[in-house]
Amino acid sequence: MTRSLFKGNFWSADILSTIGYDSIIQHLNNGRKNCKEFEEFLKESTLKRALEVFKQQVDNVAQCHIQLAQSLREEARKMEEFREKQKLQRKKTELVMDAVHKQKSLQFKKTMDAKKNYEQKCRDKDEAEQAVSRSANLVNPKQQEKLFVKLATSKTAVEDSDKAYMLHISTLDKVREEWQSEHIKACEAFEAQECDRINFFRNALWLHVNQLSQQCVTSDEMYEQVRKSLEMCSIQKDIEYFVNQRKTGQIPPAPIMYENFYSPQKNAVPPGKATGPNLARRGPLPIPKTSPDDPDYSLVDDYSLLYQ
Repeated sequence: MTRSLFKGNFWSADILSTIGYDSIIQHLNNGRKNCKEFEEFLKESTLKRALEVFKQQVDNVAQCHIQLAQSLREEARKMEEFREKQKLQRKKTELVMDAVHKQKSLQFKKTMDAKKNYEQKCRDKDEAEQAVSRSANLVNPKQQEKLFVKLATSKTAVEDSDKAYMLHISTLDKVREEWQSEHIKACEAFEAQECDRINFFRNALWLHVNQLSQQCVTSDEMYEQVRKSLEMCSIQKDIEYFVNQRKTGQIPPAPIMYENFYSPQKNAVPPGKATGPNLARRGPLPIPKTSPDDPDYSLVDDYSLLYQ
């Protein structure tokens, strides 16, 4: 700012007028308190153009954020669809595995029950054989016959329980092989799903970070436009605009002149001099019509200084 404009443009010919000072104070108050009036005042100024660029770029940034939000919602929708798709695929595998797990547990229980029955029948047969051996010296043939019948029955029970036990073992082995096969398939399916999930999730995060990074770049480019518009803002031009719009005058009020009551001529008092009465410049005294001894000496042209 090379020169002051306020001191040369806010005067008034009326010495009692404060219109110039009031205009400046009003402008300063508007700039501090009333932003809307200040915006209207700056309608054609360089600062106003900078403010308009600022608002426009802020709106542009807001639009970019809205677009980013829409993109994020779209990515969230894709993530939800991917998650639901994997859930359905996993559910199918889980149903198959639940079935083979249940079948394996059930067959294992049947096999263990068959084993217990087989072992019990073997113990019964051993006891029957021991009873026959102990009754070899008995003379009662009926008792011996009963023991032999019991032994034969126990042997048959052992054979039957052994067959049942072996059959359950064979069935359990088939169930085990089926379970192992389904378990391998499930592991492969789950591993493939996990690879897809990691790849999809990684790509989604990568895209999201790229979007945020691009948003920062775009926002900075828009803010750079604001900075450039602020660089074009001229304090001197804004001051000149305000002066041209609100100036009240360029001539300060003239000094107050001394006026002699008895003289029609108004004598000017040089600036800086006292404005009191100047006796040296007063007009000549009037000549009295009567002598000093006359009681009416105080009369001057029909004007009396005495109280009537």
